[in-house]
Amino acid sequence: MAKYFRSVFISVTLLLVIGCGEQKENVIVYTTHGKDLLESMITQFETAHPNIEVQWIDMGSQDALDRVRSERANPQADIWWGAPAPLFMKAKDENLLQPYQPSWANAIDPIYHDADHHWYGTFLTPEVIGFNSEKLTAETAPQDWDDILQPEWKNRVVIRDPLPSGTMRAIFTAMILRFYGAEQNTGPGFEWLRKLDANTHSYAPDQTLFYLKLSRGEGDVTLWNMPDMLLQKNVNNLPFGYVVPKSGTVVVTDCIALVAGGKNSERAKLFYEFVTSEKAFIEQANKFYRIPSRKDLPKEQLPEWMREELKVLPIDWKIFSEKSDEWIKYWDENIRNQGK
Repeated sequence: MAKYFRSVFISVTLLLVIGCGEQKENVIVYTTHGKDLLESMITQFETAHPNIEVQWIDMGSQDALDRVRSERANPQADIWWGAPAPLFMKAKDENLLQPYQPSWANAIDPIYHDADHHWYGTFLTPEVIGFNSEKLTAETAPQDWDDILQPEWKNRVVIRDPLPSGTMRAIFTAMILRFYGAEQNTGPGFEWLRKLDANTHSYAPDQTLFYLKLSRGEGDVTLWNMPDMLLQKNVNNLPFGYVVPKSGTVVVTDCIALVAGGKNSERAKLFYEFVTSEKAFIEQANKFYRIPSRKDLPKEQLPEWMREELKVLPIDWKIFSEKSDEWIKYWDENIRNQGK
């Protein structure tokens, strides 16, 4: 997705924002959550804390991890909000995150946070089969993961480039893990990805182009996450629909963490608590279709569709964290655009 800046550029020096003759303190956020959700949360946070200005950059999940890594010696971000849990696992292993136990830590299942409090899950994100609703319906679109490999979808699939995208990395890695087994055999999974590549019309380098390609019919179908398909349809009026795969959806835990060595740690904690408060989670659920990880929220205040049970594909997230980079690199070098 295009990067949205609250200033012209976040330099390697600490930005000072001057307004109305008063010096404001700032907090710098690296995020994957897109302009709609971010602007709503940041406007409310700055209203509640008028002495603080939030600087933010929206980027792909892998880009966020790579940037935090590259700035290890001189961290620029204070908080990293948004990306699948395996990327945060890697960041923890590389000592890139600062432990922090939020006030609501007891209201979340232990499987959705780091045991040492380096990261916490915020949203549970199901991955689905998306489609252009001007071309297809929920009945005529592919119904399961393997259906999208059928000859009828040749040259009709558009995919967000997996290299910078946490969503696509999760889907691709999950497809390999479906067949991995005790034998640790990647062959069937890579063959699945070869068949998908053979049906793929194009890979979009960012989310903006991805939405354009799908909405104007360059491809009829895609693989993407449910909340974003709903958001783009209901908020931005794009012709999108989705099908939950019959065999089960991949559910990604989307996370938040403080960056180790962040210069504005105390202000970052204020922001962390604000965007993960009960009020914020309920708004994010109703306005932005994000499924909260917290289990203490009043169910009657959440959308009705969020109360339905989803069939979930089991994923070993430890193997995911250890192997996904290697597997995506192999896909990029040996499978991408080879099926044309």
